[in-house]
Amino acid sequence: MSDWRDRLPAVRGRIERDAALAPYTWLRVGGPADVLFMPEDADDLAVFLKGLDPAVPVLPIGVGSNLLVRDGGVDGVVIRLGRGFNKVQVLDAVSVSAGSAVPDAVLARRAAQAGIAGLEFYAGIPGTVGGAVVMNAGCYGSETVKVIATATVMDRKGDTFLMGHDDLAYSYRHSALQGRDWIVLSAVFEGHADDPDAIAARMAAITERRETTQPIREKTGGSTFKNPPGDSSWRLVDAAGWRGKPFGGVMFSDLHANFLINGGEATAADLEGLGEAVRADVKAKFGVDLEWEIKRVGRRP
Repeated sequence: MSDWRDRLPAVRGRIERDAALAPYTWLRVGGPADVLFMPEDADDLAVFLKGLDPAVPVLPIGVGSNLLVRDGGVDGVVIRLGRGFNKVQVLDAVSVSAGSAVPDAVLARRAAQAGIAGLEFYAGIPGTVGGAVVMNAGCYGSETVKVIATATVMDRKGDTFLMGHDDLAYSYRHSALQGRDWIVLSAVFEGHADDPDAIAARMAAITERRETTQPIREKTGGSTFKNPPGDSSWRLVDAAGWRGKPFGGVMFSDLHANFLINGGEATAADLEGLGEAVRADVKAKFGVDLEWEIKRVGRRP
């Protein structure tokens, strides 16, 4: 092991070495991070990044709802943003600011209380604002690109800058932030004014629909594959015969065929192996290349 861990910057937040990551993901699998850092706030994060060896890789994570950590663990530093990044502030009649650690459902609820419509779909997304901004998260006919105004981002050097809507270069489940080790600190969203009760009713319908069509009480990770153009991944997985089909200790849910389920003591290799087996089968039967939506990170053992 390199001695870079013996020269970590002095910070106010929490640092753990060889930290287990499985408890921080919804799939509950994966090996340890070389270092896990939980900054106290943005200033603390900046101090850490400025003082960290620039050769050390950095991986920001949220609540791990869309993350598969491989069994060999993760090189470098995993940064998990928490209470110092969970503020929601209503700016005006149509705008709201949210920290990257704010759960998407909380953002939707606070906007609804303020009479800001257009963000209801976030009630159906099991993640945080940071992840939503990076991957252009969406569901039920809307997505982040339609409501985001700006994002405040910190780069690997610890410098902060503002990205406008066009700077984010959104496309389906993609943004200019992907493939970079930049960290979203907060974002501003713009909706339109409406009656809070009417917004709440639409959110309730979304929540009910999600609870009846998705395995939200299982060890899962949200949508496994992106929808291919003109089709849906769940239909292809189902048509290939993988809905509810056991594969060791894992399977694709019989409630929603695009949700991977850890049935008990599965490993990351078990889950990724099933995903790859399904991708190969769908390709062979239908000629479609399914693309992973769940982010897979780390070392294979």
